[in-house]
Amino acid sequence: MAFEGLTERLQNTMRKLRGKGKISENDLRETMREIRLALLEADVNFKVVKDFVKKVSDRASGSDVMEGLNPAQQIVKIVDEELTEMMGEQDVPLNKSERIPTIIMMVGLQGAGKTTTAGKLANRLKTDNNARPLMIAADVYRPAAVDQLVQVGEQIGVPVFERGTDIDPVEIVREGLAQAKADHNDYVLIDTAGRLQIDEQLMDELANIKELANPDEILLTVDAMTGQNAVATAEGFNDKLDVTGIVLTKLDGDTRGGAALSIRAVTGKPIKFVGEGEKMTDLDVFHPDRMASRILGMGDMLTLIEKTQRDVDEKHAQEMAQKMQENTFNFNDFLDQLEQIQKMGPLDQIMKMIPGMANNPALANVNMDPKDMEHLKAIVYSMTEQERIDSDVLNPSRKRRIAAGSGRPVQEVNRMVKQFNQMKKMMNQISNGNMGGMEQMMGAMGGGSGSGLGGRMQKLAMNQMSRRIKKNKRKRIKKNKKR
Repeated sequence: MAFEGLTERLQNTMRKLRGKGKISENDLRETMREIRLALLEADVNFKVVKDFVKKVSDRASGSDVMEGLNPAQQIVKIVDEELTEMMGEQDVPLNKSERIPTIIMMVGLQGAGKTTTAGKLANRLKTDNNARPLMIAADVYRPAAVDQLVQVGEQIGVPVFERGTDIDPVEIVREGLAQAKADHNDYVLIDTAGRLQIDEQLMDELANIKELANPDEILLTVDAMTGQNAVATAEGFNDKLDVTGIVLTKLDGDTRGGAALSIRAVTGKPIKFVGEGEKMTDLDVFHPDRMASRILGMGDMLTLIEKTQRDVDEKHAQEMAQKMQENTFNFNDFLDQLEQIQKMGPLDQIMKMIPGMANNPALANVNMDPKDMEHLKAIVYSMTEQERIDSDVLNPSRKRRIAAGSGRPVQEVNRMVKQFNQMKKMMNQISNGNMGGMEQMMGAMGGGSGSGLGGRMQKLAMNQMSRRIKKNKRKRIKKNKKR
């Protein structure tokens, strides 16, 4: 995740504050200094850092904070609120035309992921809004750009209008819009040309396409890994085209993340989407408040829940919940769950959405290698059907046979079976409404359940989970009575 370095620095700073009963003016000055350095190291714009630190310092130095209860906790809250405000306070939806089609013009430098993002957005509109989008291939300069968009369209089942590379891009857009009108497409996404850097020829062409298409949305695709160059790029495109929103790509890459924090403050334009992954489903609405929570290591349970609902089959999840409650969860089900988790993305990213997990010392030495999932699956595949259903039959000789069949050490098989049985026990406790099992599991992962902001978010998440489990339980009872 882009903000790991910043998250670690800010968490360490806040941890020092929490260790103090009272906070002096010197403590506050040192904290502000650490925050300033953390943001600058994350490549946040200097002026943005200066304004941010002043706002936090002014709010935190008041007597209500310094002399009140839990001043450290109040300062964390202030930092969280100011980070959220810096990034835009709330998510901003796509502009939608009163008449069809809604026209979205995708712009950006070459290599920012513009074509892939156009496909991801078209897929999102088709899946979530039941829309009928059309993509127009208007990038006639980059080698294979048209072919790439056509392949993306085939992958997601969205039509692509293209006329090759020998036609003027403005004419391609004109004909593409006529096609969309004839086919009654409700969204049109125009994939325009990029350059390695901003130049007049590119901008004049984009301005001509804008004048013709009169787009409802001009989305600038920005590579988060380019740091402050991303902000300069955004300013350049905005000055010429007056962009309506920004899509930040490669936020899962090895980047310091400063662009995400700076770009809204510098340009005044909202970040509407973020790309974190290579799959066509890896495009999420940008929520400033959730991003601020992630940066401060407080997790992002709402996004995790949404991701689960999107990537995990609802009927399948209900069946699993019933098996957990009836204590019939077995290794076949475990195998299904591993595959469901893999659909959601890298495990380390998922873990960091859980309050208290981001940069948690307890996870510092945990290897989140995707191969570990495959090793677990290999162990289960090496079991007989009886062994998968009833783990009690797994005696030492059977475990040795499984180890040989999966190519894993017998100690690894022993460890997995032991952890499976522990997990099965805790799942049964949770599914029957005993949240002590969840607290035990969170405590084992180092999350804790203290009175701090992270602890309160964990309790909130557990309460939400508890209510959902009880609601599903009532539904099943009602359904059985009707039968």
